[in-house]
Amino acid sequence: MHGRACYRLSSMQTSLLLCALCVGALAGTTDTNRTRTVAQRLEPARLQAVHDWRLKLAQERRPVPNHGLYEDFRAVFHRLAPDTRGAAGDRAALVAAARKAGARIVFVGTRGGAVTKAPRGGPEDVLVLPCAETDRGLICFPANTKAKGPLSRELKFLARPAADRDSATEGLSGMVICDGPTEASHNQELRAWLTAAAKDTKRWRELLQDFHLFPDEFYAAGIAPRPETLVRWDQENRQRPFPGLGVNDAPQTNRIKGVTFDPRDAAWRHLSTHILAQELSETAVREALRDGHAYVSFDWLGDPTGFAFAAVNNLGVFGMGDAAPLAGTTRLTALTPLPAKLKLICNGQLVHEATGTNLTFEAKDQGFYRLEAWLSVDGEDQPWIYANPVRVRAPTLADMSLPSSATAPEVDVRKDLTYVEGAAEDAAKHKLDLYIPKGKTPAPVFFFIHGGAWRYGDRTQYPPLGNRYAKEGFLTVVPSYRLAPKHPHPAQIEDVAAAFAWMVQHIGEYGGDTNRIFLGGHSAGGHLAALLTLRASHLQRYGLSPRMLRGTLALSGVYDLTAFESQSSVFGSDPAVRREASPLFHLQAGAPPFLVTYCQWDYPTLPAQAKRLHAALQRAGMASERVYVPGENHISEMLSVTKTNDVTVAAALQFMRR
Repeated sequence: MHGRACYRLSSMQTSLLLCALCVGALAGTTDTNRTRTVAQRLEPARLQAVHDWRLKLAQERRPVPNHGLYEDFRAVFHRLAPDTRGAAGDRAALVAAARKAGARIVFVGTRGGAVTKAPRGGPEDVLVLPCAETDRGLICFPANTKAKGPLSRELKFLARPAADRDSATEGLSGMVICDGPTEASHNQELRAWLTAAAKDTKRWRELLQDFHLFPDEFYAAGIAPRPETLVRWDQENRQRPFPGLGVNDAPQTNRIKGVTFDPRDAAWRHLSTHILAQELSETAVREALRDGHAYVSFDWLGDPTGFAFAAVNNLGVFGMGDAAPLAGTTRLTALTPLPAKLKLICNGQLVHEATGTNLTFEAKDQGFYRLEAWLSVDGEDQPWIYANPVRVRAPTLADMSLPSSATAPEVDVRKDLTYVEGAAEDAAKHKLDLYIPKGKTPAPVFFFIHGGAWRYGDRTQYPPLGNRYAKEGFLTVVPSYRLAPKHPHPAQIEDVAAAFAWMVQHIGEYGGDTNRIFLGGHSAGGHLAALLTLRASHLQRYGLSPRMLRGTLALSGVYDLTAFESQSSVFGSDPAVRREASPLFHLQAGAPPFLVTYCQWDYPTLPAQAKRLHAALQRAGMASERVYVPGENHISEMLSVTKTNDVTVAAALQFMRR
């Protein structure tokens, strides 16, 4: 059984075995109910087969398009204190091990809760943060008593849920849903197997050779799924949001005859918590842990980076750890970089399965939805990804309540002013409305372009916005424009340019200051505002230049139409036309400053589009400010315009008042 010939298969045998493994992984046709013993997992032929399967799977991996809101950071845990109590030498070793394992975050601390001497900070590519395991079976992320917000509160996660099934969990932030092999029965079986093998010189020599060839497969042999932990997790999630973590210490205690069979690098490659955060900082990481913006993955099977699981509806995208209102059609979607068996669980019950790289399910019921992705390895189903839940809740009045459209007493409104002559049937779309601050002349001008996917919307929907900015002292101009598909591109930008030209010529008559003009728009309007600013030809036909603008506000817009194939009824499918209509490809020196925003629950790709435009503007030497708007979706960003503490309005006013 343990001779070298057992795993040195012929090329034909290897090909057939790989085909069988891949068919099992993609189609689920193998006997997925079998659970291998440690001895079976450590058979040389199986070690070789699993290793080859992993290599082949890595070659077949396909990247998942990033929604753009968060970056995916691998985190590992080293709860045992460093030998040097946080000295620079040991910290350097931790960072080096993290880099080798592909981790960006290392949590390090001590048992008993003492973490004051744990290292903080680190080089830019690896963040080292404190944590501790207490005698009460908790993993604690200590509070920073000098900080405010997410740093000021200690986060406590139940570390041993299987042993403490009846312990109270009030006040806890979440629980560990996967851990290393220390307490697992498979690990005890592995130690017994290794101890027995050590007594036979020939067997021991062959075993060491296998271990050096296949360290990750060896490490995995001592770990098996623990479904009782997931049952407990589901129970807790029924009561309240209860984020799950994966913790895999590297105690290196599996030592037989001087050989460590659980080395740190193998342990950290095996299992990790992928934290979805805005940036690699302690504040952002703690926010993600608190809110459940994370998933757990057995990375040794395959790189899950880019995995996405969210609820999507007309309001926006609500990811792991978020609560999505059950508004209109709400779909749960998942995307993986490798084909897998995908299982959707709602309130602890399996409700849908799919095989492949994506899953879509229309949610009809409220509850918490979580996703599992499994891979079949030599006929044995093994968990790959455990996603933190997305909650689907009943919609509230706050989700869709419309702000008041009543005219403020300090605002004068002039409606239905024609800015260009055209076909009679388009007359209503060739008009604009003015919101004029009383007694504040000359007033700076805010020319705002409405959204609606270039196919919907009208100026008549924006009195709350006009009133808000006029009350703040800005003469606000809101035009309508012709809509697709009846009028495809470039009708929209042509109308916006015509409206802008009329405004420049006539706004002085209404108290506007043509030396202080700001251009802005939301969604499709953000695209049109950016295009009017960066594609100078649209204004040049009226003898105008974008240089007359004091600034442009691009709010949750689209800036690269070549990055996707939708909206063909507006822009067609010709790549050259779509490129010409993309502001991202018309950057030019001397353009006015930009304010670029995106929301926490924005539409797919819009956060990524905002980040790309901002970065491109900066690379081109243009001034740009990027603003993230938490707690808002694509629609509520506009509905919240009348709120006193609205983040978007505050950023816009600060930008325009400089």
